Amino acid sequence: MEPITIVLLIIAGFILIWLGFKLGGIVKDQEWQYKLPKLKQEAVKKSREVLTGHFSEQLAPYMPDYPYSPTETKFLGKPIDLIVFKGLDKKEPEEVVFVEVKSGNSKLSTVERKLRDVIKEKKVRWVEYRH
Repeated sequence: MEPITIVLLIIAGFILIWLGFKLGGIVKDQEWQYKLPKLKQEAVKKSREVLTGHFSEQLAPYMPDYPYSPTETKFLGKPIDLIVFKGLDKKEPEEVVFVEVKSGNSKLSTVERKLRDVIKEKKVRWVEYRH
């Protein structure tokens, strides 16, 4: 085989590889065009669920079936939604209750489960900080 033929075959090979990359990129771009609307829709749905959850956490003390006084309930948000100082309205605190608000099929996160366990094991204490 002549050297010019070998050079032309190498150039043709590079051109074919380059075309393959370009065509692959076009196919990938087309995939994104099909996937992007669904991804946007899923992101909006998830965002709405999160916002609804945050709203319901703050609204929970004012719901008719909420078992504690709204005036004795304080919103924390993270890592626990609410803390109740039962009896505080009468200036006779008798219990501190941690409340995690959930709706639908939502489950406790790993951190929420660990906090629940720490509280159930009564690993809770009072600290007075002065500066």
